[in-house]
Amino acid sequence: MELMVLLNALVTRLLFVLHSLIGVWRVTAVKKEPKYWLLALLNLLLCLETGLTLKFKQGRGYKWFSPAIFLYLICIVPSLWLLEIHHGTQYCGNEPGAVQVNVSNQDFNQSRESSHGSEGTDHHIIQTAKVFVNQLSTICETVWTLALHQTFLLLLVVGRWLLPIGVEITRDQLSQLLLMFVGTAADILEFASETLDIEDVRKNYALINAILAVWTWSMLQFPLDLAVQHIGCKSSAPARWIPSLLLCRYSAELWNIGVSLFIQDGPFFIVRSILMGHFRIFNQMLVFFTAKNILVVTLQLYRLAVITLDFRATVLQKSRKGEVCCCPCEPYEARAHATGHQENEMKEFVAFPPKEESQALSENH
Repeated sequence: MELMVLLNALVTRLLFVLHSLIGVWRVTAVKKEPKYWLLALLNLLLCLETGLTLKFKQGRGYKWFSPAIFLYLICIVPSLWLLEIHHGTQYCGNEPGAVQVNVSNQDFNQSRESSHGSEGTDHHIIQTAKVFVNQLSTICETVWTLALHQTFLLLLVVGRWLLPIGVEITRDQLSQLLLMFVGTAADILEFASETLDIEDVRKNYALINAILAVWTWSMLQFPLDLAVQHIGCKSSAPARWIPSLLLCRYSAELWNIGVSLFIQDGPFFIVRSILMGHFRIFNQMLVFFTAKNILVVTLQLYRLAVITLDFRATVLQKSRKGEVCCCPCEPYEARAHATGHQENEMKEFVAFPPKEESQALSENH
């Protein structure tokens, strides 16, 4: 096992565990109940996955799916749910979103004076850390929740970058996937922060749970790598031949369209439409992002129509010429067809030798 592969695999999962533990600590501090520390046991799943990956895959990733990212979602999403449901009981200062951190020099001087003497430097470090943690606890709840959301999405992108890739995905495909994840994370953060910060939404717990459910559903696209990989399909049945070729040739494009329509922009549009149509909630940003979702959904449907018409035209053109429509990502079938064609030519060559060779044989006879 390569040293860098092992290091990247362990460091990335360690970052996931630390961030998850910070979320559990915030839930425990907000709820004032130690029983919420049991959420930290979810990290045992990530530890088990780390051991299995190191043993069977030598630290590298799997094809089309990242178990580490999926288990990280399982570890951190419950904490964010509890923080969002408990949101609003503690407000920031005069300016919304302002971080109220007052780490004064007097606190550190007092801790230094109290630690100076018998305990020495180690006690001084411990006292300083306690003062710093106490000051962090004074940050208002809304800022803590927003910061966890932001670092969560950033860590998803950075973690996917640091995780060792498998043999099925190339560096070029990984770079495309990371660029898509950056845009996706920005849209998801806008959806969560823009809808959950509305005052009328905060008064309706059923609506908060519905928004969080849609937010959780949108996060399920991060463990999957289908957006940059083609799915090979080998189907010999005539009834399934054309759909298989369509899925084979445009698998990445069809996956992107499906994600936008059913996982991200489609559900986001439905939630925002319900907020404006049923609950009569209107503001400038809500209207803008609803229009953005409508535009994206329309363009994705247009892209789907273009792909279908282009594939249909290609199939009809090849059928008129009497050619077999082979998908470029199915080298096995194309190679088999070419091999069969060469074998037929060889049989014809053996059965009917060239004229020059036949004349030479007759003269010798």
